[in-house]
Amino acid sequence: MEMPIHKLSTLFDQLGLKSDPASIDAFIGSHMLPDGIKVSEAPFWSPSQAALLKEELLDDADWAPIVDELNERLHPRH
Repeated sequence: MEMPIHKLSTLFDQLGLKSDPASIDAFIGSHMLPDGIKVSEAPFWSPSQAALLKEELLDDADWAPIVDELNERLHPRH
């Protein structure tokens, strides 16, 4: 069975956000998270967006790697 391959742009589509590369970079640049805040618990998500992110991670769904990528990009490296 082949696993679907999702991209960050597709996740942004699912979240109802602009999904072109410039918009993704702008969103990430203006929504950085401090350590200790999970991507699904960020204050800038609507309840439905947060639920989608949390569900995909908890279910270890095929979206989980892309949600993990978003999480990494939202947390600045020290």
